[in-house]
Amino acid sequence: MIDKKLRGAVAIAGVGQAGLGEAHGFTEMEILIQAAHRAVADAGLTMKDIDGITTASVASTMWVMPVIEHLGIRPTFMDSTMIGGSSFVAHLMPAIQALESGQCNAVLVCYGSTQRTSTLNRAEIGSARRKLDPQPYENPYNPLSPLSSYALAAARHMHQFGTTREHLAEVAVAARKWAQLNPEAFMRDPLTIEDVLTSRMVSDPLTVRDSCLVTDGAGAYVLVRADRAKSLKQKPVYVLGNSTACWNRQISSMHDLTVTAAQQSGAIAYEMAGLQAKDIDVVELYDAFTINTILFLEDLGFCKKGEGGAFVSNGAIAPGGRLPVNTNGGGLSCVHPGMYGMFITIEAVRQLRGECGERQVANARTALVHGNGGTLSSQSTAILGTEETL
Repeated sequence: MIDKKLRGAVAIAGVGQAGLGEAHGFTEMEILIQAAHRAVADAGLTMKDIDGITTASVASTMWVMPVIEHLGIRPTFMDSTMIGGSSFVAHLMPAIQALESGQCNAVLVCYGSTQRTSTLNRAEIGSARRKLDPQPYENPYNPLSPLSSYALAAARHMHQFGTTREHLAEVAVAARKWAQLNPEAFMRDPLTIEDVLTSRMVSDPLTVRDSCLVTDGAGAYVLVRADRAKSLKQKPVYVLGNSTACWNRQISSMHDLTVTAAQQSGAIAYEMAGLQAKDIDVVELYDAFTINTILFLEDLGFCKKGEGGAFVSNGAIAPGGRLPVNTNGGGLSCVHPGMYGMFITIEAVRQLRGECGERQVANARTALVHGNGGTLSSQSTAILGTEETL
């Protein structure tokens, strides 16, 4: 049973970002702390008000402890669950439960990464991660991970449903058009379908422009109970639904390369929120690769399975299209420091607060955020809304 009493019980009261793109001279901890202080200040609170924290890092299994130390807080609730890029969407539910139980009163969710400018050797880091995260059916073959995995899903979708490379390119071009309206986006130069098709192939059928950026970046948001949110500095954005699902770790363990656990997480989040896909005004999806956007639009009910390619065609998800998707430019053109779920959450909050300038979606009252972790592995869906949706 879905506990619908949690619908709208908690609101996001503040958001903050730091070090987007390239954070030369800073560590991931330093930009995380900057983003955290900005989010707390945005909420009209001080760090003394923070008594709950959730965070995760690919670099440290005990990351939450040094973060607490650097922030100078003494939380009564903490969570450092690490399930890849969906982590910061999945962190919503345990934070909501902690707030509603009275375990804490203000939860800071935070993340930072300097994977673009870090002096650490990426190959060595990748090797260490593979040892810590054994994938017995794949690692022995030394795949180009995660590219090869997503390429498999893309190739299968093309074979099964007739999806084309042009359909994939539509996703990248739409993201770039949104990025051109966002001064914080890392890549804002023009991009055409032909540019994507003729760019360097990295794992057939995915080109470099079908693939997410490698950037630095930190983000944070603050959660409080709904009654308290009304008295704080910013317009509250309420969490109407949230659910996380995982069916596999390795891509080779998926029962169907074209169907993800987003079907499950989305269905539960919709049920909790009392909404359907047709009720959503803004969609923020984890677009590590162009195939992700197509798969998630299908699995989350915006179109039927196999129709995602046609759905995104002719600028349908670009500015001026029928459905605003990845309005900050996405991981493909805005920012992608390794775990992108934080940044889609922040963008959704900003859209619902009406703060997005040229890229603002008119009259946005509901937003769907969907995070992805691993290789189409962990999936977490959140539905956010303004006060009018309660």
